[in-house]
Amino acid sequence: MPLNYLDFDYSEDADGNGTLDAMASVLPAQLPALQSEIAAVLAWAHAHWPGACAPLEDGGTWHYDLHGVQEVQSPLTLSFDEATGQLHTTTGSAAPPRTMLTLTLSGSSDFCTALREAFEME
Repeated sequence: MPLNYLDFDYSEDADGNGTLDAMASVLPAQLPALQSEIAAVLAWAHAHWPGACAPLEDGGTWHYDLHGVQEVQSPLTLSFDEATGQLHTTTGSAAPPRTMLTLTLSGSSDFCTALREAFEME
């Protein structure tokens, strides 16, 4: 299953354990699709590696960290009044909020290889 919103960066430690990091920032219309991709990745991991979700140092095979933030941006109109030497700022209408979600997966070499194959990651 190819991913459209999540673009993972992969790194590996000296022991062969891997970390996959992805971050995506979307407008409200794309949020359900992004959430669906995250759910698909985590559902796959739980289905194919059941009972193994725990930090590696605690005996797990894989683990994840998921965070999100929603940001509202308001454009600013800036002008400089050369007569007074003052900068003037006017706040415009707020744009639709963007939601940024980050997903980090860490796991054994076997887990990372299987995950990358399942989701057609390079």
